Amino acid sequence: MVLSRAQSESSDSSVHSTFASRYVRTSLPRFRMPDESIPKEAAYQIINDELMLDGNPRLNLASFVTTWMEPECDKLIMASINKNYVDMDEYPVTTELQNRCVNIIAHLFNAPLGDSETAIGVGTVGSSEAIMLAGLAFKRRWQNKMRAQGKPCDKPNIVTGANVQVCWEKFARYFEVELKEVKLRDGYYVMDPEKAVELVDENTICVAAILGSTLNGEFEDVKLLNDLLIKKNKETGWDTPIHVDAASGGFIAPFLYPELEWDFRLPLVKSINVSGHKYGLVYAGIGWVIWRSKEDLPEELIFHINYLGADQPTFTLNFSKGSSQVIAQYYQLIRLGFEGYRNIMENCQENATVLKTGLESTGRFTIVSKDRGVPLVAFSLKDRSRHDEFEVSDYLRRFGWIVPAYTMPPDAQNVTVLRVVIREDFSRTLAERLVVDIQKVLQELDALPSKFLVIAAGDNGAAEKAVKAVKAGDSDSVILVKKSEVETQRKVAEAWRKFVIAHKTNGVC
Repeated sequence: MVLSRAQSESSDSSVHSTFASRYVRTSLPRFRMPDESIPKEAAYQIINDELMLDGNPRLNLASFVTTWMEPECDKLIMASINKNYVDMDEYPVTTELQNRCVNIIAHLFNAPLGDSETAIGVGTVGSSEAIMLAGLAFKRRWQNKMRAQGKPCDKPNIVTGANVQVCWEKFARYFEVELKEVKLRDGYYVMDPEKAVELVDENTICVAAILGSTLNGEFEDVKLLNDLLIKKNKETGWDTPIHVDAASGGFIAPFLYPELEWDFRLPLVKSINVSGHKYGLVYAGIGWVIWRSKEDLPEELIFHINYLGADQPTFTLNFSKGSSQVIAQYYQLIRLGFEGYRNIMENCQENATVLKTGLESTGRFTIVSKDRGVPLVAFSLKDRSRHDEFEVSDYLRRFGWIVPAYTMPPDAQNVTVLRVVIREDFSRTLAERLVVDIQKVLQELDALPSKFLVIAAGDNGAAEKAVKAVKAGDSDSVILVKKSEVETQRKVAEAWRKFVIAHKTNGVC
């Protein structure tokens, strides 16, 4: 007896188990849309099963982005997920909530606002869009000034540290602005304010300071930068301003370091961006940019549309987007209040201290991060003669942990670090567990043969001296060659010969 198609589908859904269904017994199309539909239950199960191979967001210690929110906020997000943020006339309450968030954040950053004055700012997809908007405002403001003075305005530049996030490089390339980077140096992994001001010239549209470096969480000295720049502006007649990229630190400093001057209390700070989806405690997809005053956001960058039902001013790079993250941000701001945010940030800071203490107790790591900054721990191996940070990162994945390893930018690229970001949902128990798992990884790596070939100068016990030199950080006394890169005895000999010639001495392997 041959079943009809309808009978076959009915049999699939009512008789067979989910995993005996014909819909999960064939490969899914990967490049073309399938010819026929499949039941919603089958589509859900197939996609859900494949997503199991993703990492656990809670264990992704590489990310600054929020991975947990309260169930009540999850409900608000789902209830508003079909609202288009840009339809201000259709969803006036959502627009009002966005404006409330802008004003709350502006006051948090000490914007010079009167009692009835409305803050100038906008919600964005994240800090990347916020930085693009702030950069465009600086560029247009500079261009208008140069044109008014009859000067050329075709070669704008921004001064930053080499530690800036890639979105600054994107802005520079997309909008044709030269990026003048202050190089880092060993032991100093943020922008040096003095060197930054030295790079400033008449074509500098702003200096970008980072409140919470991605590399080690450190806050740059915005106050010193402001003071040095005021002095240079007086000497030159320029009015070079400052933008603060507070993507990570904007929701930390007001609660942990209220006395720290980095925001609109400093006269040259004209705009600030912050990521609501980082320590603003909202899921990915929300950022904010706040301007000091209306004069700092050129009117010609604001568009007015009326084809959605009313006059709507807009200054964004995109048009349509969901409203749920804006609503979630307002929920967090009123749910937690100043007290709640402070408690969460203090707890994150304490857990960072627990992790740092645990790592130091192993005697195997140097801590690269600073006590004042984003609650994260960046650390390097003291002894890299046998294995490196990338191997530690790789082995930690076997325990479920995602801990990134990376090299510093120029001129500190010889430094490699591992970084653990402490978020709200990273408990003390998890911090202690991570230390235990790192110790297990070190034991496993210690049991493996070294992947390095050590070649040393000298002719008396040089191999032993070489290992000691590596542990002491004396890289001038030895050369480390990856065994994977040395395939034959001839290559070993050639590497040895070059080392001996370079050091004008005998070499002992």
